[in-house]
Amino acid sequence: MIYFDNSATTKIDDEVLKEVVETMNNNFANASSLHKLGYEVEQKITNAKKVIANIIGAKEDEIYFTSGGTESNNIAILGVCDAYKKYGNKIITTKIEHPSVLKCFNELENRGFEVCYLDVDNRGYIDIDNLINEVDENTIFVSIMYVNNEIGTIQKIDEIGKRIKEKNKNTIFHTDAVQSFGKLKINVKYIDLMSVSGHKIHAQKGIGFLYVRNGVRLNNIIFGAGQQKGLRSGTINNEGIIGIYKASEKAYKNLEENFQKIREVREEIIKLKDKIENMSINGDEENGIPYILSLSFKDVKGEVLLHSLEEKGIYVSTGSACGSKSKKNLSMIYYVNEENLGSTIRVSFSFDNTLEEAKQFNEAILEIIPKLRMYIKK
Repeated sequence: MIYFDNSATTKIDDEVLKEVVETMNNNFANASSLHKLGYEVEQKITNAKKVIANIIGAKEDEIYFTSGGTESNNIAILGVCDAYKKYGNKIITTKIEHPSVLKCFNELENRGFEVCYLDVDNRGYIDIDNLINEVDENTIFVSIMYVNNEIGTIQKIDEIGKRIKEKNKNTIFHTDAVQSFGKLKINVKYIDLMSVSGHKIHAQKGIGFLYVRNGVRLNNIIFGAGQQKGLRSGTINNEGIIGIYKASEKAYKNLEENFQKIREVREEIIKLKDKIENMSINGDEENGIPYILSLSFKDVKGEVLLHSLEEKGIYVSTGSACGSKSKKNLSMIYYVNEENLGSTIRVSFSFDNTLEEAKQFNEAILEIIPKLRMYIKK
């Protein structure tokens, strides 16, 4: 099996799994309990917060654990906008955000907020000057995705955050970092809130975290016994937290090594351009994150190609797994390569992937594409 669908989810890492199982067996107590077992769990969770906070240049008490990227985005967007609505009514995002961001903005628009949806260019970048022109004294919140989950475009988050604050120091800046955390060096100096998901970095599903800069207010969208300073009530997910902590630690320990390895894998697949006519790469081929590669093949249906590769034990996707089965969610490809909207696959990598797998993928594509095009012509 060749698994090239890592942007949808990753396989849990063996070292992470070992820590998770050990936690489930030996540190199963409720972290809110007053006895010794509860205290021991609490100490492990405190250490996990410290490690994650150190990775992103944050403080320990600015890390809140959630069930994943979707919940983190919902808490950040709905929580902030509800808390600051008396100070302004304008909020800004892009047209190419993850559904868990866009649908929050859609809901807020229904509640009476003025929403600005920014366009992107043919490589997936927003116009930063245009964004800053939209920020005014009435703008309370901006959310911009760090790395696009379909084509891998890396937005200039530090510059965006810095310029937003220069224009309006009171505007809160959030980024969905689900596809960038664990793959890029991140510092939250110019970021007020940041969402992360564990299952994208070889931890288990059902765990994530939200960074919230001290001083940023969020109204609750989850109510309960008041865990995590009341922001995210619910019994603490011990094994989930240990999993994302261990996966984060390992990802950043090997960050540069993994980045270079994946770049070589990606570049091997890009060589297909010289061998197949009417193939295009969506996004910024030179500067996009190497972990994501979006390929379009004219006159070939992406879903048919996906299943043809599947027959050879190669697994890819046709876009974001979060919206791929919904006709209501416009693909990122609509904005950067509309002509080939239905002819695109997404190939996404992890440190588990190898150069040999890339070569096998290329061999499969070179065999499959001519056959599919021949069938279409008939």
